[in-house]
Amino acid sequence: MTEKKTTDVVLRPKRQITLPRMVCKHLGIEPGDVLELLLEDDRLVARPRKRVALEALREIQRAFERSGISEEDLQKAGRQARQEMARERYRSDA
Repeated sequence: MTEKKTTDVVLRPKRQITLPRMVCKHLGIEPGDVLELLLEDDRLVARPRKRVALEALREIQRAFERSGISEEDLQKAGRQARQEMARERYRSDA
């Protein structure tokens, strides 16, 4: 089971909060990073957007592993699709 940690923050007049240093360090975030906010009933969950993207990438990688398609096959199919699109787009109707 994951360890749950709590900390208090104050909502400022312009609806801003300051995240404690230990929270930022734990999440691996720095000033300028984007957070995804999720409302779950009366809870607010904040996740670093880069973590969300990395989780999505890992899931895509797992899906390819399960499918049996190699990275080389995927790249080959992508090249073929780009070539076909280029032919259709730039063919002359002369």
